Amino acid sequence: MAQKDTLLHLFAGGPVFQVQLGTVNGAGVIRPGPVTPSLLQVLRSILEKEGPKSLFRGLGPNLVGVAPSRAIYFAAYSKSKETFNGIFVPNSGIVHMSSAGFAAFVTNSLMNPIWMVKTRMQLEKKARGEKKMNAFQCARYVYKTEGMRGFYRGLTASYAGISETMICFLIYETLKKYLAQRRFTTPDTDTEKGASDFLGLMVAAAFAKGCASCIAYPHEVIRTRLREEGSKYKYFFQTARLVAVEEGYAAFYRGLIPQLIRQIPNTAIVLSTYELIVHLLGEPSK
Repeated sequence: MAQKDTLLHLFAGGPVFQVQLGTVNGAGVIRPGPVTPSLLQVLRSILEKEGPKSLFRGLGPNLVGVAPSRAIYFAAYSKSKETFNGIFVPNSGIVHMSSAGFAAFVTNSLMNPIWMVKTRMQLEKKARGEKKMNAFQCARYVYKTEGMRGFYRGLTASYAGISETMICFLIYETLKKYLAQRRFTTPDTDTEKGASDFLGLMVAAAFAKGCASCIAYPHEVIRTRLREEGSKYKYFFQTARLVAVEEGYAAFYRGLIPQLIRQIPNTAIVLSTYELIVHLLGEPSK
């Protein structure tokens, strides 16, 4: 496939914005021009140049990976929590952080190849009507050009992102404990959990994920840069230094709003559903 660098010109009521969209074989992810484009400007450019289907690029690997990744994570979290409860003060902050960190480490190590293929598919730049690679073609291309190591690009950034998971679960478990204590100290409260209890857990999960994402988001930018094909980004700290020097520290938070829109409701639904299933199975959430 021939290399292509396409500059998309966005018009937003006056000034012209240049946005560089990467190709699968060489160029990069969206780069800032004179002014960083907004979410709606980027969305419009994708729809105009590539069509609505491009918004769902990488959905296949995501669907394949989301169920096993959640299963692996919660299994590792539950088992490690039992172990850490026997080492540290039961259900303390250090237990929650250690369990979340261990679970995230295991999940990232096993699932990185799938997320790598998803990201490559999302970064592929094709015009309307041009054939795009599917997940199997993309995986085959990565293996052919980079070998097995190619599937683990960005893994160091994922390990750095473990801090986000640890912060999220520390806040969530703290809020969950507070909600439980408040429920039992409130008079005339039914001992059986109701819809309002799970709604409270959903809000707690949303708040925890929002805080954690805002604190640890830079690793997402670094990870995406590392997964670009043929880019100048090679290692975690080298990538962080290049982004800071060339684009400024604000670049580490580029794309935060779409991330929050995606992750906050996702985490709220997943954690509240997990708590509901544990409750229905009759096992108290530890």
